Amino acid sequence: MKSIAIGLVMAVGLAAASTATAGEEELAQKSGCFMCHAVDTKKIGPSFKHEAEELKGKSDAEVFAKWKGVKNHTVVKAPEDDVKKVLAWVLTLK
Repeated sequence: MKSIAIGLVMAVGLAAASTATAGEEELAQKSGCFMCHAVDTKKIGPSFKHEAEELKGKSDAEVFAKWKGVKNHTVVKAPEDDVKKVLAWVLTLK
């Protein structure tokens, strides 16, 4: 009985985690990030996984400053809070 309860708790946790990730990925899609980036491969810009590796250990402020400093990102019209959510998701892709 105890193992069934533990398994159920783990399944609910995994479902919640994948839902959060799906939400951020959908937000990245809606914000136009996938026009230039892909998760695993280089497109016009580097892959999200490459960026996650490059930004490992940086603070949220440093990550946002790097994003904001890229000339082509000026065309992104997403609210700053949405950009920060997408960047937080990208950092989980290591």
